[in-house]
Order: sequence, then structure tokens, then C-alpha cells
Amino acid sequence: MSRHGVAGAIAPVLAAALLLSGCGAPRSGVLGPAPTAAPSSATASSGAPSSAAPTERPAPDPPSEPPPAATAPPPASASTTTRDTVTVELWFVRAEQLVPTRRTRPATVATSRLALTELAAGPTRAESATGLRTLVPAGLEVTRITDGMATLRVPSADDRAQRRLREAQVVWTLTQFPTVRQVRVDGAAPVDRTDYADLLPPIVVSGPAPGDRVSAPLVVTGTADVFEATVSVRVLDAAGREVAAGFGTASCGSGCRGGYRVVVGWRTVREQKGTVEVYEVSARDGTRINTMAVPVVLAPVG
Repeated sequence: MSRHGVAGAIAPVLAAALLLSGCGAPRSGVLGPAPTAAPSSATASSGAPSSAAPTERPAPDPPSEPPPAATAPPPASASTTTRDTVTVELWFVRAEQLVPTRRTRPATVATSRLALTELAAGPTRAESATGLRTLVPAGLEVTRITDGMATLRVPSADDRAQRRLREAQVVWTLTQFPTVRQVRVDGAAPVDRTDYADLLPPIVVSGPAPGDRVSAPLVVTGTADVFEATVSVRVLDAAGREVAAGFGTASCGSGCRGGYRVVVGWRTVREQKGTVEVYEVSARDGTRINTMAVPVVLAPVG
């Protein structure tokens, strides 16, 4: 073969190699030290839900390409059942927004009735301390569930905003169950979680829950719609000292809501009260914003 022929055969191989070497690795959302920032006076403390408890379901790892914008995460079964107990997710109200927490109770086949009963019972003392409250009255029951549709009647509220929050509590709580995809309230058109997605705060913490006893490593999970999908976490001890920090990447952000999962660890010599703060670092001035503060009990390590 002539010299020109050899060169012609080699050229495509070299071009393919250059193309392969130019492909970047997918975005991984690897954890690292949390961004440092001075406390912001605009930071809003909040009590959201909770830890690496066996009932939580960690959000999937971030994909290499963000999914299209969405107004809310798809409904998923948040309840778990063992032989003796069942754990259900409850959505309460704080600062006119929806905030989830959990309950573990004796096992029952009437999980929707259990969830509504717990919703009407209201938050625990630890949850109330974070500002959680309920607008759902006692005696509310699902009249039937057919083809994924739960039908019930919700007592009228004093004003339209209160009525919508009450309905949102019920819809987000009931649609955790695989048998319920939509809810029909008072004979109105069927609704689902997307109809109340605007009532979610920028950061939702599904684990840990207020009052949980947590140990290291702690898995913090939830959903977020934050700048560049970056969710930061820090753990404070009883004296307010930072004992752990980290950050992770939600599966979607900056205009859409995605799931996140951040793992942090600490070393303490005694059991004590603590706080898990989940927040966004402001793109404008680096301060902590949209903070969700979850009171917990820190288990000693080592």
C-alpha cells in the first residue's frame, strides 16, 4: 500500500480516538464539605421530616441529564408495613406550606383511615415546636376507593386558602398509597399532588423527622427546587456547634423539583439534642436560605 494509502487508513482511527477522549463523565453529585456561609437573617427555620430510618426510601442517584421540568415529584408509596407495625407519611402545615412527617403504628389493613385519623390528631410535641399544625378535622373518612380514586367529604373551612391547605393535606397524605392516584373532594373534579405542588417549600425533608433519634452516618432525604440543584446539610449539637456538614445534588433543580440524598457523619461522646439543617446557599451572597431545621436526638459515636 502507498504512503498516501496508509495515511488515509489511519486518519479515521485517529479521529475516533479524539472524539472518545473528548466525552465528559456524567454529573455525579459526589458529596463533599458544605459551602461555608454566614447565617442569614432571612433564613426561615422549619421542621421537616427525617432520618435514615428504615421506613424512608432514598431518592435515586442524579441522572447524567436532568429530567424535564416538573411541578411536583410523582406520587409514590411512602408507607411501609411489617408484621406488627405500619409507618405512614403525614403532611402537615407550617407557614402556609406543606411539610411531611411520619407515624409508626400497629399494623392495620385500613391504612387510609389510620392516616386520616393521625392527620386529624395533629402534630406531636416535637413537631409542634417546629411550627407544624393541622387543618384536618376529626371524623374525616374515605367513603370509597375505586380504580385509584378515593372519594371523601371535607368539612368547609372559614376561607378559601384554609380550605385549599386542608384539601392539600388530605391529597398528599392519601396518594402515598399505591391504591390511590387521585382524590375527589365534595363531588368536585378529581385532583392529585400536582394540583397542590405550589404549596411545597423550596426544600422538603422527608427524613429525618422531628424528634427522631439518629446515628451516624445519617442519610438525609427529600425533594428540592433550588439553584443548580445543590442541597446543603449541616448537623448542630446541643450547643449549636456544627459537628457535620455535606452537600449533594438533587435530580432536578432551578425551576423543577428533584429528589436528593445526602449522607453525613459526626463524632459525639454523649447522647444529646441536636438539629439537622437542610438549606440552599444563595447564589447572590452565599448566605443560607430556604433553611429547613429538624430537631433530633444525636446518638453518640465511637
